[in-house]
Amino acid sequence: MIEEKLKKTSLLLDQPIKNYIDGSDVLYKAALHLPSHGGKRLRPFLVIKSCEIVGGDTNYVIPAAIAVELLHNFTLIHDDIMDNDLLRRGVPTVHTIWGIPMGILAGDLLFAKAFHILLSMKGDYERLIRAAEIMAKATIIISEGQSMDMSFEKRNDVSEEEYMTMIYKKTGALFEASAKIGAILGGGSEEMIECLGNYGKNLGIGFQIFDDYLGLVSKEEILGKPIGSDIREGKKTIFIIKLLNSSSRDKVINILGKKDISNEDIASIIYYIKNEKIDEYVLNKAKLHIDLAISSLSIFPNSEAKNDLIELAKYAISRLK
Repeated sequence: MIEEKLKKTSLLLDQPIKNYIDGSDVLYKAALHLPSHGGKRLRPFLVIKSCEIVGGDTNYVIPAAIAVELLHNFTLIHDDIMDNDLLRRGVPTVHTIWGIPMGILAGDLLFAKAFHILLSMKGDYERLIRAAEIMAKATIIISEGQSMDMSFEKRNDVSEEEYMTMIYKKTGALFEASAKIGAILGGGSEEMIECLGNYGKNLGIGFQIFDDYLGLVSKEEILGKPIGSDIREGKKTIFIIKLLNSSSRDKVINILGKKDISNEDIASIIYYIKNEKIDEYVLNKAKLHIDLAISSLSIFPNSEAKNDLIELAKYAISRLK
């Protein structure tokens, strides 16, 4: 049910996104590459549903939803460059097709377009400025999170607390901003905005923990990118952090960050994870944040929008990719 609604929202945004990134120059082709291959569109869906749950006009916030989605794609393009990822959404990444310099420019274009679209909206000027401030703050936090993530690659003493801070910054912050932007532009009260922000924050954290889980246990043809890529890059996911504090520490250190890592190496990491029951621990941690997200909606009366947000939270830790 929720997947059908996400797909419907995605289709609704496809043509407007192409209209906003309209240009024959190679820069525009590169910028449109990832957005044209869809993705889950969770963040724009969150903008629209957060507007709806506070009684706002969902058609009005579609440009804001698109702005958030373009900002998200900007971060993905730059992340792929930094991580040297070859696949995203099952297709070659932007920089592998057009090169790193054009990839950087394509990301920059999406970043600028996001703010231009948001601030070109008509309506309450103060609300629009506040929404833009929230989106700008989220971008700063995302940058901090990416910096943390990169610095972790050189360390084997990353704590679980540091990891949680990092995933809030890299993922939770934009989910939080999306919910707040929808609520603000929908005319929600301060209490509503705050509760929806908490919902988005915990949804994003739960989503990212589960994303790390899928990155090890899913299949490449389903996920759209190589399994174990985080291990190759030396990423300190919650799995690796827990393993580095287990009896498997030395074995994991020998494998972690190997660019020529074999499928057998990845299989051994997965074996250690299951042997230590880390997979159960991680899933429970993701569920905890999803429960916190859902409880943040308790102030709202029952409605289709509330039910959709609850279903979205459950989907975040039940999806296949």
